[in-house]
Amino acid sequence: MKSATDYNPATYTVGEQVRIAMKFPVGHYRVPMYMRGRTVTISKNLGRHINPEEEAFGRNAGNESWYYMVRIPQTELWQEYNGPDTDMLEIEIFENWLEPIKKDIT
Repeated sequence: MKSATDYNPATYTVGEQVRIAMKFPVGHYRVPMYMRGRTVTISKNLGRHINPEEEAFGRNAGNESWYYMVRIPQTELWQEYNGPDTDMLEIEIFENWLEPIKKDIT
C-alpha cells in the first residue's frame, strides 16, 4: 500500500541549495525577515507536518507539508560577524517558503 509521501514526494534533497522566498504576507509568520531572499542549503528533511502558519489562519484543514532544516553560514548573514567561517545558522522551514535556484543555461 502506498503512503501519502509516495504521491507527494519531497521537492528538495539534503545538500541542495534553495532560496527562501521574499514574501511579506499579512499576519505573523515564522520565517525571520533577515532570512527572506537568502540562499540556504537543505541540511535535513524533517518529514511532513501540519503548517501552523496556515492552520492559524484556517487555510490548511490539517494538511501536512514538507518541513526542512536549512543552514547558512553566519558570515553570509552578518557583515560584522567575527567567528569562524564554519559557524552556521540553522532554521526549520516549510516547503512553501522555499524556491529552487534558477540555473543559467548558456
